Order: sequence, then C-alpha cells, then structure tokens
Amino acid sequence: MVFVVVMLVVAGLVVVGMFGGLHWYLWRRLVRDTTVRWSIARRAGTGVIIAGPALLVGAFVAESAGIPFLIIQIIAWPGYMWGALLVYLVLWLLVSELVRPLFRRWITRANSSATMVPTPQHVVVPATGVSDAATRDRRKQQEDPASVSRRLFVSRAASGAAALAAVTTVGYGSYGVLTGPRVKQLTVPLANLPRAAHGFRIAVVSDIHLGPILGRGFAERVVQTINGTQPDLIAVVGDLVDGSVEHLRSAVEPLSRLHARHGAYFVTGNHEYFSGAEQWTEHVQELGLHLLANSRTELPHFDLAGVNDIQGARIGQGPDFVAALGNRDLARTAVLLAHQPVQIHDAVEFGVDLQLSGHTHGGQMWPGNFLAGLANPTVAGLERYGDTQLYVTRGAGAWGPPVRVGAPSDITVIELASKQA
Repeated sequence: MVFVVVMLVVAGLVVVGMFGGLHWYLWRRLVRDTTVRWSIARRAGTGVIIAGPALLVGAFVAESAGIPFLIIQIIAWPGYMWGALLVYLVLWLLVSELVRPLFRRWITRANSSATMVPTPQHVVVPATGVSDAATRDRRKQQEDPASVSRRLFVSRAASGAAALAAVTTVGYGSYGVLTGPRVKQLTVPLANLPRAAHGFRIAVVSDIHLGPILGRGFAERVVQTINGTQPDLIAVVGDLVDGSVEHLRSAVEPLSRLHARHGAYFVTGNHEYFSGAEQWTEHVQELGLHLLANSRTELPHFDLAGVNDIQGARIGQGPDFVAALGNRDLARTAVLLAHQPVQIHDAVEFGVDLQLSGHTHGGQMWPGNFLAGLANPTVAGLERYGDTQLYVTRGAGAWGPPVRVGAPSDITVIELASKQA
C-alpha cells in the first residue's frame, strides 16, 4: 500500500513538472524572447501564461468541487480551449525550432551583403570580484545592436507564425465540432443475418458529451441529423453527458424526439459513472430511450444486446456478458452495444457477430490517435476479430475542449447486409 501511494505521488510530481515545464517553454518562446523586459507586452503575455493553466485546472476540478454550474460554464470555455491551444502551441513551436537557425542565417547573410556591420570591440572583464550575472549583463551591453535586432526579429517572426498556426488549427477544429457531426454510411455483411433483415439500418452515435460547453443547441443538431437519416434503429453507445441530471436536464431533453421504427437504445459509457449513472439510466428511459444494462432484446431478425461500461465495476455495475448474451439462440445474429472497444475480446468469446462501440473519439486531436491506439484494439472504423466484427465510431461531440483535429466527429448509419440476399 505504501509503495502504491509513493508511486502515485511520484507520478503526480512528474505530471506537474511536465505541465509546468511546457508552460515555461511557452513563456520563454512567446513572451521572453519576443518582448522587452518590464514592458506592458511582457507583463500581459506573462499574465496569459499564468491564467491559462489556472483556468484549465479549474475546468477539470470545478464540478467535483461543488462550484455552481453557471461558474463551471464560464470557466470551462477558456480553460478547455487553453488546453487545446497548449497542445498546438507546443507542437508548432517545436516545428519553428527547426526553422529558426535557417531563418537567422538567411537574415544575417542578407544584411551582410547589404552593408558591412562593424565588429564590436572585445572588452576584457576582470575575473576578480565580478559575478557571472554581472559579466553576462556587461556582455549584453557590448553586443552588436544589429545582432540583437536580428535575433528579436527572428524570435517574433517564428513565434508569431507558430502562434498563428496554433490558433488556426484550434479554430478550425472547434468549428468542425460546433457545427455538428457529419453522417457516415457503412455496409456491414453478416454471415448469419436472414434475408428479411437485409438493408436494416442502425444509426450509431456515441460520445455526445453534453455538458458545460456542448448544450441543448448541440443536442438538437445531433437529434435532427439522426432523424434525418431515417434509421430503423438508433444506438446511443455511451458518454452521453458530462454532468448531473440536475444541471443537464434541459440539455438532454431534445433526445426525447429521437425517432426510429424499432426505437432508440442506450448503454452506459465511462463518463456516466462520473456523472451519476443511476440517475442517468433512469432519466434516459424517461426520455424514451430503451436501456440495455447487461441485457438483450429479441428484434424480429436478430438479437440486440448491451453491456455496461467497464467503469461501472467501481460501484458493482460492471459489464456482465453472461447476463446479456448467455442462454441465447446461437443461430440468431447478435449485435452488441458496448462503449469501449476493448470489450471486443469478450464479445468474440460469446459469439457476437457485430459490436458497436465509441469511447476513443478517433484520438480527437492529432497526435492523440497514437495514444488512443495504445489503449484500444481499434481506434476508429471497422475491423474483424475472429468471427466478430467491431465498428468504432469517432463520436458526435468532444470531451474537454470542443476541438477535433484529424478525427472529425460522425454519426454512422450502418446498413446490415445478408449474405443470403
């Protein structure tokens, strides 16, 4: 136990150190290297570098700290957006590190060809009784003004270009989320699907993440998009919310207007267990969604099953594949709703034909897809595991910053195909 506590403390210190180190790097490149000491610009830039991470941390801990929801909403926007900017400011600044020496050399050669710059006189600084700091200050005073000007110009140009690229990246990624998910069409052949079910259409939506940022307006766009596809069945595969029923009752109300011939079904995601899973499983049923909590329903031509998210095991409500899939007619096709792709291994064992999942967001913000790939067998798309196929949607919303880069949000309409047709 003591060893675990020590490891957690060490891990926490490492994370804090890295977080602080990244912000020091941002301050150095964006503020210190581009402004004059004690200037208004430097003070303003330093204030932003301090306020950004403070708001980001505040956005993460606000709800658990019992802060009023209005305050959470006010903090969430700038806090989470700073998190996205942090990622791309660091990445673009690292790219600029490769360009800076070349740019500086080009500027130096251009200036040298235009005019001869006199070489400064070397000043011998007595070693006795003079501190290193004083030596550095005196050397700076003796430095060629033209050289200082060139260095400042290069720093401002490189840092400005990196900042512009980061803001553009985040702005484009945010626009893609806020305008709503696009519709994907996918045909999935299933060996045991009867001819009568050929062409059956399932609208798969996951990771809507209604909360302090994505609210009622976003839910209305999602519902309108889903209903516009005229599916036979709607599968809501977890992570519907980031917040309590009390705070998000109005935001989720549009889901009561979801319409499909065979209804809309819901399974929990890990975020429901951070937001009051018992209250949410009751409320989604009040909205008209059918809850599949380690259970299944027999549709006319195949079985539809759903299991709780793995996170539910913390409160004794984890996934139970025996309850959901045991004692069923193995001759019937089985479609499983399971939030996390890692549940595919149990699905294979229980003879599931198709598992529908979300959770990964496709990585949400590049290069997050590489990190998501370390924890999930499939990050996005359709893959086969033995006789079971797994489809992972990138999700409709976004967690944290409402930004997606390289992983556009989607609602997928899966058309089941019978090989007997």
